[in-house]
Amino acid sequence: MRIRVYATLRDLMDGAIHDMPVSHDATVGSVLERLIERHPALGEKLWDADGRLTGYVTILLNGRSVAYLDGLQSSVDDTDTLALFPPVGGG
Repeated sequence: MRIRVYATLRDLMDGAIHDMPVSHDATVGSVLERLIERHPALGEKLWDADGRLTGYVTILLNGRSVAYLDGLQSSVDDTDTLALFPPVGGG
């Protein structure tokens, strides 16, 4: 699967695009856990002290927010794209 990260998350993950093979039973949550194993600083942006999503990063699966799918339990496969967007300010 392809993982795209944007803005300040690129620095945490050493680049904007990452490819990761996934198993047949993979979920958004399991992919995020594997990403955090490789890039521990990402965990602080995604999870709070209780292990829940902080809401700091918007997570999209194939262009749709996982909040409107099955959340972290949304199934993924090798053809999917996961995008991670931190808040962006400016003006």
